[in-house]
Amino acid sequence: MTSPLLNRRSVLVSAGLSAAWLAGCAFDPDADHTGPNAPGMAASPRQPRVAWVLSSGGPRGFVHVGVVKALDELGVVPDVIVGASAGALIGVLRAGGLLGSELERLALDLSPTALARVSVGGAERLSGSAIADLVRDQLRTKGVAPQLEKLPLMALCVSQRMSDGGVVAFSQGDAGLAVQASCAIEGQFTPVRVRGQRYADADLRMPMPVRLVRAMGATRVLAVDASADETRAPAGTERWRAGDLRKRALTRPDAQAADLVLQPDIGYYASVSREYREKCIAAGYRDTMAAAARIKALHAA
Repeated sequence: MTSPLLNRRSVLVSAGLSAAWLAGCAFDPDADHTGPNAPGMAASPRQPRVAWVLSSGGPRGFVHVGVVKALDELGVVPDVIVGASAGALIGVLRAGGLLGSELERLALDLSPTALARVSVGGAERLSGSAIADLVRDQLRTKGVAPQLEKLPLMALCVSQRMSDGGVVAFSQGDAGLAVQASCAIEGQFTPVRVRGQRYADADLRMPMPVRLVRAMGATRVLAVDASADETRAPAGTERWRAGDLRKRALTRPDAQAADLVLQPDIGYYASVSREYREKCIAAGYRDTMAAAARIKALHAA
């Protein structure tokens, strides 16, 4: 049985170390990105009305694929997709034109360990530069320039500025690098340095950034919570209780700020096996379809 804390922090680190050499190495992983295509934050040229917010969640983030697949079949489209960590990866790919069915094939065919590279010359053991390459490659297959401001749908990649813990939303520049920053983990996956500042996963600050998009003016928000459901914790998981409660304290205010929150039932334990990925995708699809009437009403209002 897999630990409930087998999220990105433990799964990709342990699995990635054994396979990262196959994916290559990342040299100078702490290079400062200062060019004109470096990720940045800019005021939106238009106020978004309907927003999808996809939370962090490590391997549980595969649930976003099933949710997006169902939303596509329901024929609903947001004005903006906001993602944190795993949610940023799925959100940017969907905003770039990959439909849920394409995301499903990608999620099931791709080896998660291929997203880790050995960090050569950095303080962290691994680099997420392969994630950036994946995003760029997938967007180009859709004929889309891999820049956030050029995606067919508006997309925001949420990250934590490590100097002060501030939560930011990248809205322009290199889409791959922005996703990499959102997925980075200090001490494990090298944070991304942009114009002198290091950025990493916002999971410890705002794992489901509904309030962020509300501040941008979004009037209707559908949020997807891919965190573990602490109310479903089986016997023997007491040692992880504090972490579960910490995460819930972080997601609660954002859940309250959303119009509709989906937390598909994927059980308590997590892994990166194909079987688990299939389970997450199926649960996301099933529970989204179960809320079809409410979702259509939200987008029609």
